[in-house]
Amino acid sequence: MKTNKIFGLERNVFYTGLTSFFTDTSAKMVYSIMPVFLLSIGASRTSISLIEGIAESTASLIKAISGFWSDKVGKNKPFMIIGYGITAIVTPFYAAVINPFHVLILRFVERIGKGLRTAPRDSLISASIVDNHAGKNFGFHKAMDNSGAIAGPFLAFVLLCFIPFNYGNIFIFATIPAILGVITIIFFIKDAHADNTATKSKLSLKQLPRKYWLFLIVIVVFSLGNSTDALLLVKTSETGIKSSYIPLIYMIFNLVSVLFAIPMGRLSDKIGREKMIISGFLIYSVVYFFFGRYNNIHVFILLFILYGFYSALTDSSQKAMISDIVGKDLKGTGFGLYHAALGISLLPASLVAGILYDKINSSAPFYFGAVMALLATILLMIFAIGFNKKQPAT
Repeated sequence: MKTNKIFGLERNVFYTGLTSFFTDTSAKMVYSIMPVFLLSIGASRTSISLIEGIAESTASLIKAISGFWSDKVGKNKPFMIIGYGITAIVTPFYAAVINPFHVLILRFVERIGKGLRTAPRDSLISASIVDNHAGKNFGFHKAMDNSGAIAGPFLAFVLLCFIPFNYGNIFIFATIPAILGVITIIFFIKDAHADNTATKSKLSLKQLPRKYWLFLIVIVVFSLGNSTDALLLVKTSETGIKSSYIPLIYMIFNLVSVLFAIPMGRLSDKIGREKMIISGFLIYSVVYFFFGRYNNIHVFILLFILYGFYSALTDSSQKAMISDIVGKDLKGTGFGLYHAALGISLLPASLVAGILYDKINSSAPFYFGAVMALLATILLMIFAIGFNKKQPAT
């Protein structure tokens, strides 16, 4: 395939980033107001956590299936078109919601779309990289993704503050960038899957190296304490801040993440993925501890800044590490299982966090998250020592 570059990036990487920008603008317009919207229609904190946990976890099974399936058929683009298309179709229906159960159904369907597209998308990015700069390329994608996560909450804030729009109209407005994301895939992205015709019938999970499975264990342990961000927004809303400012607070997290995503991705190419992820886990633990300790908007603003830095350190580094570990014939499968592990862990994580929030106090779920992050840090440090001893990969 042609290797004409845009801003020093492969065309597929650039346009995949642009697709994520449009789609995340739409998704974060919805997500940044969803917790307060759910509270306004009678949802409890446990219900909010359960909705997110069920939607993410159930749909995450599809991430593993779609990743393996894309490896078998040698195609990524069709999964991306269908997955992003589902998001564009579902988004305006939030405007018709009258109770939390309706949100659960729509979130479940929308997450099916995310499940279909995520692993094939990451596989396409990995297959499109012609140099040894996985950290930089995944960092760019993370930056574009979070740029949309900045634009989305900001647009929601503007509409809530300066235009007489209600939540329903914001959901309808959010459909426009989602449609632009699908158009970008159709006209500008080309498939770049590994040519594995000879091995398609022989693909097996046994081919994934031991290092991959050990890393996945670490991710699951961390994710069990990484409940939905909706609870961060709920706790922020309890400081007395106006509801219209909640999207703006969430934007701070994404702004910091996008500013540091590419530099941190490049740094991971130089000093190693494990060091970046360990640093990120430690910052996460500190952030969650202080979310539990305080209930002050000024403290929370600082914590959202640190939370964005954690995201920049870990997200692209984790994907780059998967790209490094997994062979070219199993990229989709490797990314699919990784995303599935993240999503499936979110159900117990969010359910436990919601129950702790409602039944004990608002600090308990954040202390729990801080402890789990520390445990994951210790495990990754132990595994990293074994990795660096150059043990056999299988």
